Amino acid sequence: MGLETIVTSLPRLLDGLRVTIGLTVFAVCLGTILGLLLALGRSYGKRALSLFINLYEKIFRGIPLLVIIFIIYFGPSQIGFNLDPFSAAILSLGLRSAAYQAQIFRGSIESIPEGQISASYSLGMTKIKAIRYVILPQVLRLSIPGWSNEFTILLKDTSIAISIGVIELMRQGRYIYVREPDLALAIFLLIAFIYFLLVITTNKSLSYLEKKYRMAGYQTEAHR
Repeated sequence: MGLETIVTSLPRLLDGLRVTIGLTVFAVCLGTILGLLLALGRSYGKRALSLFINLYEKIFRGIPLLVIIFIIYFGPSQIGFNLDPFSAAILSLGLRSAAYQAQIFRGSIESIPEGQISASYSLGMTKIKAIRYVILPQVLRLSIPGWSNEFTILLKDTSIAISIGVIELMRQGRYIYVREPDLALAIFLLIAFIYFLLVITTNKSLSYLEKKYRMAGYQTEAHR
């Protein structure tokens, strides 16, 4: 009976898995775009902008993700603006990830010799063009190892979205074991296995990408 229940519950878990993947993709895209802008602003912006970005990074790295999710989900409702759980989870995960990704991108920027900017100016490029055509392509390639690590961390962090009612993989599992309490351990082990397969597959894919675009003589790492 237990095995039959688990097998019949697989479609529900797969529905939750699709939501988990959606959360990961949208949040990592938000975090990447914002993190890259933060890193460029910190490295090339004026002092006031650099101080603001530094404060942003410290705040979002210093507050637990669960607290950030509660603030973003329940906070706007105090001023009459309601966010649905899925959007609130994406915003929370993306904003927090941006603070870490900014460090990854900034580390890559600092590893590029400053003479490359000067050489770009000597070719008649403006600062924006030098960043876009000379610095940015190198930064994206150098950041792949650290970015890959952040991607897998974000993937696992999506499970916290259960706290505001997002029907992702963990919540679908909860629906099952509430009806069948004796299967709680089996369901959790199955969910853990699904996450494990997802992380391993992602790591293998990103490792291939890292090797393909590796730049000889450079090594950038980021630790959380």
